[in-house]
Amino acid sequence: MARLRHFAVCVKDLEKAANFYETVFELKRAGREDLEIGSAIYLTDGVINLALLNFSAGPGAKAADTADPRGLVGAHHFGFQVDDLAEAQRRIEGAGGKFFFDLGDERHGNFERKFKDPDGVIFDISQRGWIGTDGAKEK
Repeated sequence: MARLRHFAVCVKDLEKAANFYETVFELKRAGREDLEIGSAIYLTDGVINLALLNFSAGPGAKAADTADPRGLVGAHHFGFQVDDLAEAQRRIEGAGGKFFFDLGDERHGNFERKFKDPDGVIFDISQRGWIGTDGAKEK
Protein backbone atom coordinates (compact mmCIF):
# COMPACT_ATOMS: atom_id res chain seq x y z
CA MET A 1 0.00 0.00 0.00
CA ALA A 2 1.27 3.47 -0.87
CA ARG A 3 1.59 6.03 1.91
CA LEU A 4 1.11 9.77 1.33
CA ARG A 5 4.24 11.29 2.85
CA HIS A 6 5.22 14.39 0.86
CA PHE A 7 3.71 17.73 -0.15
CA ALA A 8 5.52 20.45 -2.09
CA VAL A 9 4.50 24.09 -2.03
CA CYS A 10 6.11 26.92 -4.01
CA VAL A 11 6.84 30.01 -1.93
CA LYS A 12 8.31 33.45 -2.63
CA ASP A 13 10.69 33.53 0.36
CA LEU A 14 11.97 30.19 1.71
CA GLU A 15 13.15 31.43 5.12
CA LYS A 16 10.04 33.50 5.77
CA ALA A 17 7.77 30.58 4.85
CA ALA A 18 9.82 28.07 6.88
CA ASN A 19 9.73 30.35 9.94
CA PHE A 20 5.95 30.66 9.57
CA TYR A 21 5.31 26.90 9.54
CA GLU A 22 7.85 26.28 12.30
CA THR A 23 6.24 28.93 14.51
CA VAL A 24 2.57 28.29 13.81
CA PHE A 25 2.50 24.48 13.49
CA GLU A 26 5.71 23.59 15.35
CA LEU A 27 7.13 21.73 12.33
CA LYS A 28 10.82 20.86 12.55
CA ARG A 29 13.38 21.75 9.90
CA ALA A 30 14.70 18.50 8.40
CA GLY A 31 17.06 19.87 5.76
CA ARG A 32 17.77 22.16 2.86
CA GLU A 33 18.86 21.58 -0.73
CA ASP A 34 20.21 24.08 -3.21
CA LEU A 35 20.16 22.54 -6.67
CA GLU A 36 20.46 23.86 -10.20
CA ILE A 37 16.66 23.81 -10.56
CA GLY A 38 16.13 25.79 -7.35
CA SER A 39 16.17 25.57 -3.58
CA ALA A 40 14.07 23.76 -1.00
CA ILE A 41 13.65 23.74 2.76
CA TYR A 42 12.17 20.53 4.16
CA LEU A 43 9.96 20.61 7.24
CA THR A 44 8.42 17.66 9.07
CA ASP A 45 5.91 16.72 11.71
CA GLY A 46 7.67 13.37 12.04
CA VAL A 47 5.44 11.63 9.50
CA ILE A 48 4.97 13.97 6.51
CA ASN A 49 7.63 15.93 4.61
CA LEU A 50 6.57 19.46 3.61
CA ALA A 51 8.92 20.77 0.92
CA LEU A 52 8.97 24.53 0.51
CA LEU A 53 10.23 25.22 -3.03
CA ASN A 54 11.67 28.19 -4.83
CA PHE A 55 12.55 27.38 -8.46
CA SER A 56 15.28 29.11 -10.44
CA ALA A 57 15.00 30.41 -13.99
CA GLY A 58 16.20 28.09 -16.71
CA PRO A 59 16.59 24.57 -15.30
CA GLY A 60 13.76 25.11 -12.81
CA ALA A 61 11.29 25.51 -15.67
CA LYS A 62 11.23 21.75 -16.32
CA ALA A 63 10.52 20.83 -12.70
CA ALA A 64 7.97 23.62 -12.29
CA ASP A 65 6.36 22.69 -15.62
CA THR A 66 6.07 26.33 -16.62
CA ALA A 67 8.10 28.62 -18.87
CA ASP A 68 9.17 30.92 -16.01
CA PRO A 69 8.94 29.36 -12.54
CA ARG A 70 10.17 32.42 -10.65
CA GLY A 71 7.48 33.77 -8.38
CA LEU A 72 5.37 30.60 -8.64
CA VAL A 73 3.30 30.25 -5.45
CA GLY A 74 0.99 27.48 -4.22
CA ALA A 75 0.61 23.73 -4.24
CA HIS A 76 2.96 22.09 -6.72
CA HIS A 77 2.96 18.31 -6.24
CA PHE A 78 2.60 15.51 -3.71
CA GLY A 79 4.37 12.20 -3.21
CA PHE A 80 3.66 8.63 -2.21
CA GLN A 81 6.16 6.27 -0.63
CA VAL A 82 5.77 2.87 -2.29
CA ASP A 83 7.14 -0.59 -1.56
CA ASP A 84 8.22 -1.32 -5.16
CA LEU A 85 9.16 1.52 -7.53
CA ALA A 86 8.91 -0.57 -10.73
CA GLU A 87 5.54 -2.07 -9.79
CA ALA A 88 4.14 1.35 -8.86
CA GLN A 89 5.34 2.77 -12.18
CA ARG A 90 3.68 -0.12 -14.05
CA ARG A 91 0.39 0.57 -12.27
CA ILE A 92 0.60 4.34 -12.84
CA GLU A 93 1.28 3.98 -16.55
CA GLY A 94 -1.36 1.23 -16.86
CA ALA A 95 -3.94 3.65 -15.46
CA GLY A 96 -2.99 6.45 -17.87
CA GLY A 97 -0.27 8.28 -15.90
CA LYS A 98 2.79 9.55 -17.76
CA PHE A 99 6.43 9.53 -16.59
CA PHE A 100 7.71 13.12 -16.16
CA PHE A 101 11.32 12.87 -14.89
CA ASP A 102 13.56 11.56 -12.10
CA LEU A 103 14.94 13.90 -9.44
CA GLY A 104 17.91 12.86 -7.34
CA ASP A 105 20.04 9.74 -7.22
CA GLU A 106 18.17 6.47 -6.76
CA ARG A 107 21.01 5.18 -4.57
CA HIS A 108 20.49 7.93 -1.97
CA GLY A 109 17.57 9.33 0.02
CA ASN A 110 15.20 11.98 -1.34
CA PHE A 111 15.05 10.31 -4.79
CA GLU A 112 11.71 10.75 -6.49
CA ARG A 113 10.29 9.57 -9.81
CA LYS A 114 7.84 12.18 -11.09
CA PHE A 115 4.69 11.54 -13.09
CA LYS A 116 1.62 13.38 -14.36
CA ASP A 117 -1.82 11.94 -13.82
CA PRO A 118 -4.27 11.88 -16.76
CA ASP A 119 -5.25 15.50 -15.99
CA GLY A 120 -1.62 16.68 -15.87
CA VAL A 121 -1.34 16.91 -12.06
CA ILE A 122 2.26 16.30 -10.96
CA PHE A 123 2.99 13.68 -8.31
CA ASP A 124 5.95 11.54 -7.43
CA ILE A 125 6.80 8.18 -5.94
CA SER A 126 9.74 7.17 -3.78
CA GLN A 127 10.73 3.78 -2.47
CA ARG A 128 13.11 5.27 0.10
CA GLY A 129 10.98 8.17 1.29
CA TRP A 130 11.83 11.78 2.06
CA ILE A 131 13.88 13.24 4.88
CA GLY A 132 11.78 13.81 7.95
CA THR A 133 9.18 11.13 7.15
CA ASP A 134 8.46 8.14 9.29
CA GLY A 135 9.39 5.69 6.52
CA ALA A 136 12.57 7.34 5.21
CA LYS A 137 15.26 4.78 4.38
CA GLU A 138 18.96 5.46 3.72
CA LYS A 139 21.15 2.86 2.07
